[in-house]
Parts: sequence; structure tokens; C-alpha cells
Amino acid sequence: MTTDEIRQLYLRFFEEKGHLILPSSSLVPQGDPTLLLTSAGMVQFKPYFLGEPIPPGYRSRITTCQKCFRTTDIDSVGDTKHLTFFEMLGNFSIADYFKKEAIAWAWELVTQRLKLPKDRLWITIYLDDDEAFRYWREQGVPADRIKRFGEKDNFWGPAGEMGPCGPSSEIHYDYGEGVGCGRAECAPNCDCARYLEIWNLVFVQFNQDRNGKRTPLPNPHIDTGMGLERIAAVMQGKVSVYDTDAFTPLLDAVSWLAGVERGEDDIRGRALRVVAEHARSVTFLIADGVVPSNEGRGYVLRRVLRRASVFGRRLGLDKPFLTEVSQQVIEQMGHVYPELVKNREFILKIIETEEGKFQEVIEAGLNWLDKSISRAQELGNKQIPGEEVFTLYDTYGFPSELTAEIGRERGLSVDMEGFKAEAEKQRERSRAAHKFALSEERVRLIEKAGDSLAQFPQTEFTGYEELSCPARILGLVLDGKAENAVSEGQQVEVVLDRTPFYAEMGGQVADTGEIIGEKGVVQVEDTQWGRPGIVVHRGRVTSGALVSGEPVTARVEEGRRLDIARNHTATHLLHAALRRVLGSHALQRGSLVAPDRLRFDYSHLLTPSPEELAQVQTLVNGWIRQDLPVKSELKSYREAVAQGAIALFGEKYGEKVRAVAMGDPPVSIELCGGTHLHGAAGQIGFFVIVSEGSIGSGLRRIEALTGRGAETYIQGRLATLSSLTKELQATPENVQEKLAALLEELSKERKRAQSLERELSKKDAQGLLAQVQQVDGVAVLASRVSVSGPEALREMGDRLRDSLQSAIVVLGAVYNDKPSFLTLVTPDLVKRGFHAAEIVKQVARIAGGGGGGRPEMAQAGGKDKERLDEALAAVKAIVQERSSRKDKK
Repeated sequence: MTTDEIRQLYLRFFEEKGHLILPSSSLVPQGDPTLLLTSAGMVQFKPYFLGEPIPPGYRSRITTCQKCFRTTDIDSVGDTKHLTFFEMLGNFSIADYFKKEAIAWAWELVTQRLKLPKDRLWITIYLDDDEAFRYWREQGVPADRIKRFGEKDNFWGPAGEMGPCGPSSEIHYDYGEGVGCGRAECAPNCDCARYLEIWNLVFVQFNQDRNGKRTPLPNPHIDTGMGLERIAAVMQGKVSVYDTDAFTPLLDAVSWLAGVERGEDDIRGRALRVVAEHARSVTFLIADGVVPSNEGRGYVLRRVLRRASVFGRRLGLDKPFLTEVSQQVIEQMGHVYPELVKNREFILKIIETEEGKFQEVIEAGLNWLDKSISRAQELGNKQIPGEEVFTLYDTYGFPSELTAEIGRERGLSVDMEGFKAEAEKQRERSRAAHKFALSEERVRLIEKAGDSLAQFPQTEFTGYEELSCPARILGLVLDGKAENAVSEGQQVEVVLDRTPFYAEMGGQVADTGEIIGEKGVVQVEDTQWGRPGIVVHRGRVTSGALVSGEPVTARVEEGRRLDIARNHTATHLLHAALRRVLGSHALQRGSLVAPDRLRFDYSHLLTPSPEELAQVQTLVNGWIRQDLPVKSELKSYREAVAQGAIALFGEKYGEKVRAVAMGDPPVSIELCGGTHLHGAAGQIGFFVIVSEGSIGSGLRRIEALTGRGAETYIQGRLATLSSLTKELQATPENVQEKLAALLEELSKERKRAQSLERELSKKDAQGLLAQVQQVDGVAVLASRVSVSGPEALREMGDRLRDSLQSAIVVLGAVYNDKPSFLTLVTPDLVKRGFHAAEIVKQVARIAGGGGGGRPEMAQAGGKDKERLDEALAAVKAIVQERSSRKDKK
């Protein structure tokens, strides 16, 4: 049976048992920031295992063929059974059937539908799972073929840091004593190739929290997983998954590219398998929106792609090749997973770009690593130092895991603690480089006021609903000390029991405004978090005095807050538009929401075209004109993500979250604690992108304006256009045409001027020939010339050299208000030891500059144009000195 036939048979079998067939979910888990990538079939059903209602159209019985990705066994890829990307056939019961039915149907499928011989099958169960033992015995499985193992082998933990889990039971296929380790004690939990686990039945009974504590679920569930590639190996009579129809076309493609036979020695054979497997993984990751980066999912992709590139070199593939293999993956699997075909161009472009970047440094990196390993071995060390592992990562782009793997092949481990320490040092340097002076001052003040702030209760935030509220002063901090009163002119930090002021967080800047007492006013210039939960208002007493404990009115500057809200709401719409136009991989990686502008960092490897950016801007403005409703609601985290809210990987969310939705049905739902427009998006007015560019590998940044800022920007652009049309005596409609005509005319005049300069240059060159001097039998010409730029200088130099045939020519000129030098040495004099690069360096040094080049031609620049003639006058002595040095030799 082919893999396609097995996939269909499995899904149809469980459809007959009342299961709903659902498509595979993405490799990027939706709404689960604790999970890097989808690693099991049950990931998309995790909320329902925890008790959430099943959505309309779902059933309590579901079956899927799920795309999965794991790097746990990446070092074993290329053996007989380990993969990073694989397809997992699964059947799931959400509080419906349990162990009895799961075991009965599993046995029916493998023995009656797949017709596997019963004497080749072994069962494993959890140590004390007598219930599972009884049900297997009811299916006729002999007791001596049911093996009990502990938690390591037969207890399935949560997918992620926490979640559903429970004991498991596995079906293993026995290839026989002729395969594997050959030990008498070999059993289904042995790592050798004799026993192949083909199906895992997980009896989901517990929920595990972050601390590892397990509590029984209200209702038990079933989660099973059968590796498609593994069962295909059994059904096709193969020991290795790489010999099945899932991999043979890919291996053939790699073999053809490398000119290597598949049956060659084990080192090359494994390299073939690793390249084929990793190319498949990379293709599927990119199809689901993962792009290369130095963290999270993007780092996993980069690591796997670069590992494939390194193994490719072992096959002689020293030029980019992975797009060719990826093409084969798309052709082979696109009929099952249409996202491969839909995203073909994007997939191939990402691979081409990333592999090309790595190819630029891989040779130097491998040479550097080879020297590092040799040094360690010569010194008798067993480890590659952490600093050198970090250099390979930082300079040559080698993931630390890849360095460790290459080191192991040469008998060395790596100092991972040292590597982590170096990486942390770099992060600290980066953080220090990006700190603002205000932030440093704020940290100093907060630390100074630490003891004073510790006494206060948490501040109640009312700013979602109101911009002004009555409050009471809990404390006044002056230069780090708690005071009972403050007076006019003093800089103060004020702590209130409640506040509408938003303290800077999550990319949104702080509110400003006033705190108004009975006899005094504080102009609030900044609002920050002091200790956790305590909001600190920093400002200056502009009139009168305030006393600790007195009632006040806290009032946010309304116009500024509204500008911030416009930009924040627009940021969410921008995020949604980018994901629609560029793909679901375009996820937020950072932001700044200020009153005058917004900045949005997002993951995307390629430069968006002008058309794509225009499409993004049009989408956002379309939603603004539709006056989409904006709604913020406090709800449970599970409820929010079940409704489609974007939860960013790595963020920590509490039990309750604020979900901000725009549109009905929503075009955007995000978990966000910031302040937004009340009512509708039409208040944004207008949205305009003012810049877009790269800020790092796989990271890009958009800066945009809304509302009043956008209006001012457009008015400025229109004023510029008006001024331009006036200068060109044109209208806005034909100004571009008029400018193009003017530029064309200017180009013609420039060419005419260059032509005249060439003619003058010829005459000047003829005149310069009379200035040639003989220096120890060498013709030397050193002269100042008048030219418009470096190209004209080189033309004149070439003409003089060709006329003289044997000479050293040094020319000097001033353009762009700086001295420049050109030195040419004819081939016969290069053979005699005169080098243009050495001469021009000495000449330029006199004018405060430097340069270099080839022995026959070199260029240099200087700083002091007043010393150009002095530098040229030194040429004769420089040639004499070099000539005498050659004679002595």
C-alpha cells in the first residue's frame, strides 16, 4: 500500500466508526503560546480535552492526519525511523469512548484492515494499567506479548509546558531476531531497529500544571497517534522509513543533484537521508508561515535548513541546491496539502535567500571550526570552548547544536554553559546599546524610591473607561524619599489609590496630564510602573502644594490619549492587513505606539513590493472607512484564543485577558492590555505608511501615521508638490512628465560635458608628457590635473600609461573638496618590484589619507587638499628610495 492509500484507509475506517474527518491544523499552533510547533495530533483539540465546549459542526469523535514537527531526535535523523517532520494519523474521543473501544478498534484496523500478522505484534502498557491489560487480553493478545513499562516509555506528557496527559499503550511491529541489536533481553522498548512502534494510544486522564502537578480531568479522553511513515515502512516490507514511497522520490532527487548513488557508503547514505528529510521539513515549515530568524520557530527553521546545507556539502553540493529538493516535495505532496502549491513561490524564495546567505559564510565557518577542533585536540581538551562556539554562531551563523554535532563526530563535546554565557553578554550589550537616557534615569529613581514604594497597595486602573477620576494621594516621593507634602517647582513622584493614567507598557507610551488637588496641581510628564502593580506619576508641581492623603482629581490629557488610541487601534488593523497580504507568518515582533506615530516590527524575510505595501495601506483605510466596531472585553484566556485571538509566542498571559476585536465578524482579534478607540475605527481618520525597511534577518519595520499626524504629513507632501510644480512651471497632472523631460535634458548635457572633458583630457595628457622625469632609469610622471571625478581621473591615467608604455604615473586631483590620488605602474616595472598600492599609500599619507589597490593600479584619498602638491612632489623621492632598495637586494 502507498502512503496515500494508508492515509485514506485510516481516515475512512474511523469515519465508519462515527468520527468526523478534519484537516490537519498548521504546524504553528494557534492560540497556544506555550508550544513552539505542533508536535502531536491532539494539539488542536487541547482546549476541548480541558473542558471547553466543542464548536458547532464538531463531534465528540474526530480523526485527522496531522502535520507534526519535533527536533527531539534530530541527531538521529537518517537512521531507520527518526524524522523531524512527519504525518500523524490519529483518532480522538472528547469525553466519548475510552480504553475499551480505542483498543478494540486499533486491533481491528491493524489485524483486519491492514492485515498485519498477529505474531509480529507486541503491546506495551503503563506499569499499573490493569484495565488496558484486560482489554488487550479480550482481543486475544497473549499475556506474554503485553509488556509493562514505566513513565519514560508509557506515560504521555503534555504538549507544551502544561496540559492534558495520561498513561499510554503502544503497538510495536517485530521485524524479527535478524534485525536489531541481537541481545537476548531485546524488548519493544529497545532503541534498536527490531521493534518499530507503529501506534500509540494515550488515555488522557489528567491535567498537568506548570509545576508538574497532575489532577484528574472531569472526563477522560482518547488521543492516538500512528506515524504514517512508520506504518508505510511495515506495509511496504521495509525496515527503514527512508525506503518507503514517502522518501524514495526525494532521495532520487538529491542523488541526481549530487551525482551519488543511494547505495554508497554509510556516511554518504546518511547525508542523503538527512538532506531529503530536512528539505521536506523546511518546505512544510515555510508553507505554514515560519520564516528564518534567531529565535523561536524561526530559529528551528534556520537550524534545520543550515544543517541540511552542511550535510549537502558532504555530498559535494557546495552550491545552493535545496530549492530543487523542495520543488520535488511540493510536486509529491501538494495534492494532499494544498498550502504547498499555494505558497510555492514564497517557499522557494525563502529557501533561496536563506541558503544563499549561509553559503556565503559556510566554507569559512567550517574551516574555522576545523581549526578550533584541531587546537582542542592538540591541547588534549575534550571540549570546544564556549567562546568559540559563540563565534561560530555569531559570525558564521552556525547554530550551537550543529557545532555540537560536528564536534561529537570528532570526539569532542561543546561547552554549552560557556556558549550561553557569551550569548547573554551579547544580549546585555545589545540591551545597553538600546536603552534611552530617560529609561536609565527612571530606573535609578525607582530603585532609589524602592523602600518608599513598597508600602503602597496595588493601584486600581480606571483608564479603559474614563480619562478623569477622583483619587486619593497615597504617597509623595521626592528624590527617593517619602514626603508628607510637596510645593511649587518641585519634581515629584505621586502614588494614587486609583488612576486613569496608562503606565508605559507593551510598546504603548505613558499618559500625561494633571493631578489636581484642593490647593495645588502636578503636571504629570510620565507614568511608569514602580513596584509590580504600583503606578507612579512623575511630574512637576506647577502651582500651590499637595499633601499626602488628600483627595485629588487625576485627569489624562485627552487629545494626546486619543492620538495614542488612534495609533494603537491602527496598529492592530495594520497587523491584520500584513497577515492577509504577506501571509500568516507576518507576526508582530515589537511595536511603539506614541501620539505622533506608530512603529510596527514584524517577521518577514523578503522586502515587500510597493504594490504589496499599497495593498496593506488600502486594506487598513478601507476598514477605517467602514467604521468597523472596536470592542474590548475581559474574558478567560481559553475563551479568547478559541475565538481566534492572536496570542504571541513567549508572552505570559493570566487567567483573564483583554481581547480587542475589530469588525463584526472580526477582521482582527488580539490579546492586548493597551488603550484603544471606543466605539469604532472611523475615528482613526486616515492611515499612511511613511517608511518600511529591514531591521535584521527576517525582521522588518513599518512606520506610519494616523489622524492629525497623517493629515499634517499629507499637507506637507502636497505643499512640496505645489512648490515643485511652480518651479517647473507645470501642473500636478503633468509634473512627473515635465520632471522626466528635464532629467533627460540634464543627462544629455552631462554626457556632452563628459565628451568635452575627454577631448580636453587628451590635450592635457599630451601636455603632461613633457613633464616626465627619469629617476634611476625609470620614467616617472607626477602631476596635478583638473577632472570632474574618479572616472575621468582613471581615463586620463590610462591614456598616459598607454602613451608612455613603461612608466610610473601618479596623478592628483581635488573633487568634492577633497584630494584624490591615482597611481599606475606598467607591467615591466611591476616585475622590477614597483607596486602602485605601496606608492599611493605613501603619497596619500602626506595629505592625511590612505588607500590601496593592485600592483599595477591603486587609488587613495586624503583629507587636506592644501597638501596635494606637496604629496605629488614627494613621488620622485619615493621612487628613488624604492629603486635603491631594489638595487641593494
